[in-house]
Amino acid sequence: MTRPNKFWIIGGEYADTRFDRPIDGTTSLQGPFDNYDDALHTWRQLAAATTSNAHQRYTIAHEGAR
Repeated sequence: MTRPNKFWIIGGEYADTRFDRPIDGTTSLQGPFDNYDDALHTWRQLAAATTSNAHQRYTIAHEGAR
């Protein structure tokens, strides 16, 4: 049985611009989204709202990706 593809938005504020150590309490997980376009729409809203913070980053993760 095939599992449906799901998309998630993961991110938050990081300690520096290497983006390898999130600041406690700022990590965010949103979703699941049934399609990439819905996830992209939400990602764009998050990115626009945090554009002035160089330490904040969000990415779209595909649950079915290998």
